[in-house]
Amino acid sequence: MKKIKIGVIGLGYVGLPVAVAFSKKYKVLGFDINSKRINELNRSIDNTLEISTESLNIAKNRNFVLTDNINDLKTCNIYIITVPTPINTDNLPDLTALVLASESVGKILSKNDIVIYESTVYPGCTEEVCVPLLEKHSEMVYNQDFFCGYSPERINPGDKKRTIEKIVKVVSGSNKNTTKKINRLYSSVIDAGTYVANSIKVAEAAKVIENAQRDINIAFINELSKIFSKLNIDTNDVIDAASTKWNFLDFRPGLVGGHCIGVDPYYLAYKAKIEGYKPEIILAGRKVNNSMGKFVVSELFKAYNFNNSLSDKTNVLILGATFKENCPDYRNTRVLDIFNELEDLKVQFDVVDPWIDSDSFFSDHNIQVMNELPNKKYNMIIVAVAHDKFKTIDYEKLKINDDTIVYDVKGILEKPIYTSRL
Repeated sequence: MKKIKIGVIGLGYVGLPVAVAFSKKYKVLGFDINSKRINELNRSIDNTLEISTESLNIAKNRNFVLTDNINDLKTCNIYIITVPTPINTDNLPDLTALVLASESVGKILSKNDIVIYESTVYPGCTEEVCVPLLEKHSEMVYNQDFFCGYSPERINPGDKKRTIEKIVKVVSGSNKNTTKKINRLYSSVIDAGTYVANSIKVAEAAKVIENAQRDINIAFINELSKIFSKLNIDTNDVIDAASTKWNFLDFRPGLVGGHCIGVDPYYLAYKAKIEGYKPEIILAGRKVNNSMGKFVVSELFKAYNFNNSLSDKTNVLILGATFKENCPDYRNTRVLDIFNELEDLKVQFDVVDPWIDSDSFFSDHNIQVMNELPNKKYNMIIVAVAHDKFKTIDYEKLKINDDTIVYDVKGILEKPIYTSRL
């Protein structure tokens, strides 16, 4: 292959770290359809907080160029597609961004180029959906004129220890020679090393089961929390005791959202159904985890109603709106389920999250999130997300009286701060 020049399509939580990592060794052109995002990155501002201003400046001074014009990537010979692959309102794969990215790359593809997909998909999607689009728009033949690979993203938003270079990268290619090239490419920037999958389909499947497995394990613990609530047992106390056995898996109850764990199982289930198999455990896990917002609110009001009655003046404070701790990512956050339940009960509630871009969240969900605690007191407090800042709050100052309930969803508070927890 001639001198490597990489085009990264999609500069979000996955694409930007990928582009910055490769810019240490290669010329990289980063493309995103969001002009605002490109303008911010050109000013060395990453609102996902995954890449620091210093790292962006170094990358841009070195080999990294940003653009919102796909035609600027025509001179690239390797394309890495890292666009979102969410689900729709029916929990079916939404491949809109993936299809558009494939069409766009197909139009600028040259002979012998390699297209690598990192977006999470169901097994077979790359070669069944994406490759035909590349062939159609490039008017070239797959594995003859151009080649493909799949290397599933393993970005963990907010994690500053397990960065892209420190996580083993699964790689695959459309033939042996392409696989070798892709493996060499990723090995040159991934310090943790690579694992070569036997095929693109195997690599795709590996990605979806990584997160489906976590989803099912958390669903089991969440179901236990429902059972133990009826038995008046603290779930986290039970897990602490069980964890003394060497082979017990220490999962904790909570809300399961985000771009991976709450989405990927549906991709696998979708493909299974197409092939004539109705998945049971996978979808059962999703059903349990999607029910937890409603369960949290029911448990909260059960505890409160022992001594109080509800009114339209009942004040609830929700701490956290992102899908996970210590990062601004609110994609598919299940805290929304708590919001919806409280709205149905017609009680007043405030939401505080120091990590959230309040304007963006309001634009997406029509819910106002404050970055700082207001000067108010509350009848009920829900610690919904395990942000470190929530561990140091003086909860006594937030209570209306001794009957105020502090419900700790993530189990981050010490006794006797919380009244009850999931």
